[in-house]
Order: sequence, then structure tokens, then C-alpha cells
Amino acid sequence: MKILDHIEEWIITFLMGAATLVIFASVMHRYGSGFPIPGVQDWLLSINMGWAQELCIIMFVWMAKFGAAYGVRTGIHVGVDVLINRMSDSRRGEFVILGLLAGALFTGIVGTLGLRFVWENGMHYFVYSAMGIAPGDLPEGPTTPDLEWPTWMVYSVIPMGSYLMCFRFLQVTANFLRTGELPHHDHGHVDGLDEVEPLEPGKDDTIYRMDDNLHPHGLDQGPDDKKGGQK
Repeated sequence: MKILDHIEEWIITFLMGAATLVIFASVMHRYGSGFPIPGVQDWLLSINMGWAQELCIIMFVWMAKFGAAYGVRTGIHVGVDVLINRMSDSRRGEFVILGLLAGALFTGIVGTLGLRFVWENGMHYFVYSAMGIAPGDLPEGPTTPDLEWPTWMVYSVIPMGSYLMCFRFLQVTANFLRTGELPHHDHGHVDGLDEVEPLEPGKDDTIYRMDDNLHPHGLDQGPDDKKGGQK
């Protein structure tokens, strides 16, 4: 499962970074085109960036679908558990399992409906053509306005993201049945930053107890205080 976890994270990271770069390039192009710089302005005006908004919308939708599955795996989704926490442990476990299975059922249904929609939106034409089967009267499917991409490719994130989210619900359910623990996300923690140990009074805070004006002092000690804390 580690490989799937990494692929999920790589997709989200790539989409977020790519969307940011496209937005930055589009904004710089828009404002740069307004400066009457000989040669540069004509070159910028010749560049068509009308597709940037459509591409960013597509990438943000894909990022949201895969991000929702990531949120289930890491426990980052917001939940209301006031009543659940007031129940006994056994009854609480039953409702937690019921909620997880309900989430798996819902996302599974959404994924199935989305797959049917994508199939009828042009995917069947593409699959039949790729397999050398005559598509007959099947429609080729619409395309996006600016990028002119087949819309079934854009909408394919609905079944993929929903099925992945369904799998994550089942994965969390299996882990809860085995360990009794749910994934928990610490909103105060920042990845990549080490936890800072609190200062031990009298040992680690020596710098705050120096009798000079060159070092910071604690709230209970002024620069003129003596070592014993008395003036």
C-alpha cells in the first residue's frame, strides 16, 4: 500500500505545483503585455494563454478528488463526533464502523455512476477505436472549449477519485476493526519541522537570566535584576 500512498501524494503534489506555475505564468503574461516594451510586448501578445484558466480548473478538480481520498487515509476531514464520544466504547465502535461503511457505499455509488457517465461521454468510442472495433453510431464525445481535450478524459477523475476514496474508507474500516484506532491528523503539526522541547527552568533558560542588556529577559525578570531574582 505504500506505493499507492506515494502515487497519491505525488499526483496531488504535481497538480498543486503545476497549477501554481501556470497561474503565475498567466498573471505575468497578462501584466507584462501591458508594458510598451519594443519587441517584448509584441512577442507576449502573440502568445495565447487563454487555455490557462481551463487547465487550472481541471487540475484543481483532479487535486480535490485525489485530495479527498488522501484526507480519508490521514484523518484530515472535519467530522462532528460530539454524540459519538459520549457513547460507550462498544456502541461508539459500532457507529464508527457504520459511518465508515456508509462512506464507502456512497463513494462506491458515485464512482459507478461517474464511470457510466464517462463511458457514455466518449470513452466507449475511444476504447472501441483503440481495439480496432468499428464504433458504429457511437458519438465521439464533446471536447473542452479551450484545450479541446475529450471531456471524458477530464471527467474520468470522478470514478478514479471516488473508487480510491471508497477503498480508503474500507482500508480505515479494516484498520479500525484490527486496532480500534482511527487515523488522526494533528492540525498544529507542520511536516518537516522537528518538535521543539520546552525549556527546563534553571538549565536551558540560562540566557534569559544574564544580568546585562545584551540578552533577552523573561517577563518576570528585568535587565537590572540580579541573579537571585531580587533588585
